[in-house]
Amino acid sequence: MSTACLPGDPPVTVHIRRSGRARRYSLRISQLDGRVTLTVPDRAPLDEGLAFLREKEGWIRRHLGRRPDTAQVGLGAELPVEGTQVTLVPGPGRAPRLELGQLVVPGPPEAAGARVRGFLKERARQRLAQASDRHAAALGRGYGRLTLRDTRSRWGSCSAKGDLMYSWRLIMAPPAVLDYVAAHEVAHLVEMNHSPAFWAIVARLCPDHAARRAWLHENAASLHRFRFGD
Repeated sequence: MSTACLPGDPPVTVHIRRSGRARRYSLRISQLDGRVTLTVPDRAPLDEGLAFLREKEGWIRRHLGRRPDTAQVGLGAELPVEGTQVTLVPGPGRAPRLELGQLVVPGPPEAAGARVRGFLKERARQRLAQASDRHAAALGRGYGRLTLRDTRSRWGSCSAKGDLMYSWRLIMAPPAVLDYVAAHEVAHLVEMNHSPAFWAIVARLCPDHAARRAWLHENAASLHRFRFGD
């Protein structure tokens, strides 16, 4: 995949993807990380694609301008944990803990971001394992490994071997949203597709999945705006 650049303030990097299935030029801006992708049909002239890109520059900048600013996580900052805003405060102890709307973070201030990230990952693993176990039991299926990543393009996946992968940032979303993603991926243990049969399984596991999916679509960027010292 090659890249192009729209000059300006700021300059915008555009990733160019050739596709044998595409019939026209198209643009996509990721709601997760703001990545701009120009899709070009395999046999189409790249010059025409770049001209299309320049024509759409205003549209691109308007959409990027509506994305929330990044936020560095440190003492005094606020961030959501299971859908509830908490304030990071210093305190004694060996590990971060939730107390009355605050996340108490022991240790030196410069390590707060990394310690909070570790806390969120561990809590995400617990909640996602519980949800996955419950939904898998409802279907009479087992799954393989459960892994966590900081993904940008998807919130979860299910491999052909039945291994589940989730974004640990789901722990910042309301519990019902995390539960929906677990139901979605566990449903793939039965239907490895997005057919009507698959969505029927999701609806059985999570009857109001449409509202939870919509929340995730609308708030994806807000969950990815936080930086933990990286």
